[in-house]
Amino acid sequence: MAGSRHRKRAADINGSLQGSLHHWQSALQADLKVSYISQNLYMSDPVKYPYFYRTIPNELHLCAAIDKLLKYFGWKWVNIISTNDESSVRAIEIMKEGIERNGGCIALHQSCPHQSICSSVELQKFYRAIKQSSAVNIYYSNKNGAFFLHDLWNLQANVKRGRVFITIAEVEKKDNLKHFNIRNKFFIFKPYKKAMPNFYKFIREMIPVRLASDVNSKHWWKVLCDSRCPKKIRRDCNSTLKKVVVAHCLGTFLGSSYSVYNAVYAVAHALHNMIMSGSRNGITWTRENMDVLDSLPWKLHRYMRRLHFKNGLEEEMYLDENGDLTSGYNILNLNFLPNITLEYKVVGRYNPHAPPGQDFTIDEKAIIWENSFTQVRFKLSEVLIQTDMDTCTTCPDDQWSNQKRDACISKMITFLSFEEPLGIILTSISMFFFLITTAILGIFIYYRDTPIVRANNRHISYILLISLILCFLCSLIFIGQPNEVSCILRHATFGITFSIALSSILAKTITVVIAFQATKPGSKLRKWMGSRVSNSIVLSCSLIQTVLCLAWLFTAPPFAYLNMRSEIGTILIECNEGSVIAFYCVLGYLGFLAGVSFIIAFLARNLPDSFNEAKNITFSLLVVCSVWISFIPTYLSSKGKYMVAVEIFAILASSAGLLVCIFIPKCYIILLRPERNNKKDLRKI
Repeated sequence: MAGSRHRKRAADINGSLQGSLHHWQSALQADLKVSYISQNLYMSDPVKYPYFYRTIPNELHLCAAIDKLLKYFGWKWVNIISTNDESSVRAIEIMKEGIERNGGCIALHQSCPHQSICSSVELQKFYRAIKQSSAVNIYYSNKNGAFFLHDLWNLQANVKRGRVFITIAEVEKKDNLKHFNIRNKFFIFKPYKKAMPNFYKFIREMIPVRLASDVNSKHWWKVLCDSRCPKKIRRDCNSTLKKVVVAHCLGTFLGSSYSVYNAVYAVAHALHNMIMSGSRNGITWTRENMDVLDSLPWKLHRYMRRLHFKNGLEEEMYLDENGDLTSGYNILNLNFLPNITLEYKVVGRYNPHAPPGQDFTIDEKAIIWENSFTQVRFKLSEVLIQTDMDTCTTCPDDQWSNQKRDACISKMITFLSFEEPLGIILTSISMFFFLITTAILGIFIYYRDTPIVRANNRHISYILLISLILCFLCSLIFIGQPNEVSCILRHATFGITFSIALSSILAKTITVVIAFQATKPGSKLRKWMGSRVSNSIVLSCSLIQTVLCLAWLFTAPPFAYLNMRSEIGTILIECNEGSVIAFYCVLGYLGFLAGVSFIIAFLARNLPDSFNEAKNITFSLLVVCSVWISFIPTYLSSKGKYMVAVEIFAILASSAGLLVCIFIPKCYIILLRPERNNKKDLRKI
């Protein structure tokens, strides 16, 4: 009797819907959404999304299900790789809280900047991190998709034997598995589903007339004619398609059918209830007043909310106050069978709506463990599974866990030292140029009365050489273990000394321009000739940099910092800039001086002055600008002691560029071509 009543009610529903379903189609698409695939936890907010319904649980329950599995088996150390879409980020936060609340520890969490799948580069980074890990690995990706078999093979190849892998996506099956040796180490969480009566018969016999204009759908149905398809869905038709991979024939492309099935039943029952409610109120639904439905789409929400019905499988279905179907997750065990086939076996279930204590069930006997897993990881009985670690503690910041994850060991302290090869090379280069610059200064003092030294203000040349000596020496402050004093002196010392060097070059360049203009008849610039103007330029320009550095040191000075997060297993001692704005202001001012000097020198390079060295200055500043323009992206992309090495290289390269381009040609004439060290020949230089 119950069966006949149900069939009669189904017939009533079908008859009532025949004339009105097409009127509701556009309205449903516009206002009411019934999803069969979205697990986004934010969509359960009834305030923001009051008209969103789904026949699949949201991922908040998925996180709880994974936490239950970890707690059941006592798995403590967990690696997680996930995508960084908004819903997944929040879900992982909730999952982490549950793991830590149950005494577990997150050994590693890597996120990928994609919504559905991680790139090969990101996966390789994750593989390297977990290669020696003893943790359970959770792959929270491909949420609404499936793994290719090759991806699964890569996953297990990079995880040690005796380790578990938990995923939220099934694996796409193939008809040829002989090249893949998949081990039984995968647990997969998928929304609950059940076989539907006559569904595969419908797939085999349906004539897709309405899909004739849809090329993709038409192709989908034609593929099912392939002889390699399983008999349960193979269609009896002739296909002219070439032999291609028929993934949806062999795999998981029908996985959402149960949710679609329930979605259709939910909408059908809501429509039926609304129509029957109208009949009881004296409304007769005829063709003449069917159009009223189009203007009242919001009425259906009243009947969707808290909907209670039976689907075609006689299963009780409920939609809760958030519009979610009160369903749960199946826990699948992926097995690679001896006959070279893949099998999904339901070994447990999580139903968040069940009474406490009955929400999570596991059938241990149904699980097929990897051989090395049962021998190494667990001691099995029918009563209890004991792990090799009952509790875990987080290591202090200055320590990290050993390879076996059973003890904390001290992290290695690292910095750019004088003893390591890189430090030795940079120190040697610095001392070499220090000696060369000192020797050049001695040569210029010794030959101070010769025309080539007296040209362009020899006193400015002395100041420039002394500032370059200090620049080469201050690079040594960057090497060695950072402390409060060295961190304060590093950038301030270099900023001031190099600003003096650039100010000297600017003074030299301006001297060339004034000297040329002063030779013109009636020029008023003759009074500006002499060392007073040059010295004023050097003093004023370097004073501005000094004020900037003092303001930096008094407001937010650099300080020594122990960086424990930069590299795994190491403590990096480095200098924190204190104020990043002040740091870039100091560098920016140096760039400003170099830029102004370069422009003036470039414009004055061809002036017919007797002692014009503007060409040499132009080339030297071109080197300086090139070094510092390339410094910024290189500095920002470097880490640890290599970041310090980049700074030292920029200091040495820019200082050496000024030294070589400006003074080496003069030293060549002084020492090797003394006959050219006269006013007549200098006019030709």
